[in-house]
Parts: sequence; C-alpha cells; structure tokens
Amino acid sequence: MDAYAYVFTKALFYLLVIPLFSSAQPNCPLSYCGQNQNNVRFPFRLIGQQPQTCGFLGFDLRCVRPSTLLINISSSGEFAVRSINYRSQAMRISDPLNCLPARLLNIDLFNSPFSAASYMQNYTLLRCPNDASLSGYSYTTVDCLSNSSFTTLAIASMNAVRSLSGNNTGCQIVGLNVRLPVTSEQSNQGFTTRIDDDMILIWSKPDCETCETAGVSCGYANISSSETRCFYNNGVPKPSHIFKIIAFAMAIPAMAASVMIACLMCAKDRRRGDLFSTQRTTTTVAPVDDGVVPPTIVGLDQTTIESYTKVVLGESKRLPGHDDAVCPICLSEYHVKESVRCIPECLHCFHAECIDEWLKMNGSCPICRNSPSPVHVDQS
Repeated sequence: MDAYAYVFTKALFYLLVIPLFSSAQPNCPLSYCGQNQNNVRFPFRLIGQQPQTCGFLGFDLRCVRPSTLLINISSSGEFAVRSINYRSQAMRISDPLNCLPARLLNIDLFNSPFSAASYMQNYTLLRCPNDASLSGYSYTTVDCLSNSSFTTLAIASMNAVRSLSGNNTGCQIVGLNVRLPVTSEQSNQGFTTRIDDDMILIWSKPDCETCETAGVSCGYANISSSETRCFYNNGVPKPSHIFKIIAFAMAIPAMAASVMIACLMCAKDRRRGDLFSTQRTTTTVAPVDDGVVPPTIVGLDQTTIESYTKVVLGESKRLPGHDDAVCPICLSEYHVKESVRCIPECLHCFHAECIDEWLKMNGSCPICRNSPSPVHVDQS
C-alpha cells in the first residue's frame, strides 16, 4: 500500500503542480540608466539594453549619460522622463533644456499612445519689450523664453491679450491657445496658479494595471501578437496559481492520510476478526501423550455474562475498574458513550462487544486468566 501511495502522490505532483510553474516571462530583465532610480520594464524598453519584444510600440527610451532617460513622443521630439508609475500607468516628463512651455507650442499627442493627465490651462504667449507698461494686467512670466530685450508673458485672459496687443505696447502674440500644465499654490492673496515645469502623461494601452497590482510582470502574449498577458519571474507564480498550489498541497497530504487511516482500520478489523476466529475454532485439541484428550473449552452463558457490570462511558471516560486507555482485546482507545463491561474480582474492563464474544468461548479473564465467580441475580 505504501508503494502505491508513493507512486500516486508523485504522479499527482508531476501532473498537477509542475505545470503551474511551466510558464515563464520572456528574457526581459529590468534595466536602468546610470544612477536613475527608475527601472525600465514593459511596456517601456531601453534601447540597446533590451530586445525589441520587451517594449510596446511608442514606449522606447534612450539613456543619455550620466542618468537621463529620454522618450521620443511622436513628431514632438524627445522629452526627459522624470518618473514612471507602472501601477497607475503614468509618467512625468519635462524638457531636457528646462523650457517646457516652448516645447508645448508644437507638441502633438494625437499620434502617440499618451494623453495629458496634468491640469492644463489655455494661455496665450505674448512677447513684450522690457520697457512696455504692463501694470494692471495679470500674467505669468516665462523666463526660459525671455531675454535682455523681451519678456514672454503667459496670459489666460483674452481681454488682456487684446488690450496689450492693440495698445501700441509692442507686444506680439507668439503662441495662441497653448495648453500649459499648472499647479496651485497659496499666496498672501489666496490660491494662485503657476506654470509647472513638468507634465504628467498617462496611457491606457497596453493595460498592465492588473499585472502590476498583482505584483507580476506584463508582456506580449506571444511574439506574433500585440496582445499582452501577465507573467511571473523566477518561478514565482501568479496569485491565481498560488491558490491552486495551496489546494493541491493540502489535498495530497489529506489523501495520503486517508489512505493510512483506511489501512490502519483495515488492519485493526482484520486483527479483531482473526482473534475471534481463533477463539471460535478452539474446540478440540489433537490427542497428546497416553491418548488423553483435553476437555473442550466452554465459555460462560449469556445470563452470567450479562450479570457483569456494564457501563456507558461519560466525558471523563473513567472506567469502573482499572483505568486503562485502550481495550486490551481490540487495542482501540475508549471513546465517550461507548459501552464497557468489567469482570468482577479482577476488575479488568473491555469493550462490551469484545469481552462478550470472549467470554462466550472462554470462562476466564483474557488478561489475568482468573475465572470469576458468577454474579447471582435476584430473580424474585
């Protein structure tokens, strides 16, 4: 039985458990650009360090020493990548030359996989002489587009734009309806907005949010398809597989334990059957020396047997006689609500069904071999 159980368990392991670890992500290790803390993984790909199959179309990154990541957005040119949040599928970009408003004059996200997530506000960019009278107008100076002769202003109000551009101030419109990222900040007059130096872009395709949330990798389902799926690295399974493995890991020991219990019960029943069979067939013994035949062994009658003390065990499982834990005949432990019978005089106790069968064929205690005196029952 042990050999069969071993073979069965081993077969289950190879058929059910091993296949759960058979899938592995393609060879797409994490990459870094110098001391930059952003790791590069799917859907992004670091050119020159990762195969083309490790990145999605439009997500190629370039490393410029010492640690600057650049991304080329459609026909808008390269932007610096400050951070990437793979779980929320967002990245923060800026202009490598620190003049984002100038870059946003001609940015085109329509043909890229990205869209703007920053709070954007429409501005008109005006270039005004430094000696122009600008009092009474609300504007933000764009320092990176200004010089010693001209100051570039970002103005949200179209009325102010028309007034400044038509009052012989020398101001000229250089950008109309330019969407610039802004942030709120608190001043003495309350909350105001200022043009931000960074811009947040998000993407919806490929959708790897589920994989990232589960802590596993995302990648192409196969090399000939643009569909993606979740993978796991270094033999660590996906969460959906973890529950399967736990279930199988619990099922196999349970099955083995069931087999062992069945074997023990079978052996116990066989042992009890052999004992009673031996007792029933012990009748006449072959003649011994001098031709003397031993007398036939005769047990007790039912009335005598039933006159011996019989009790039902309570929660304490305390016996009326010797405080044994197991029945000496069947070698099974005593349990609550089981019936036991004790032989008078020696006070040895047994399962009632065990000792009853014994005494029908033997008139003595199976432990001490004493023959108890019958207990007389008052018939009046």
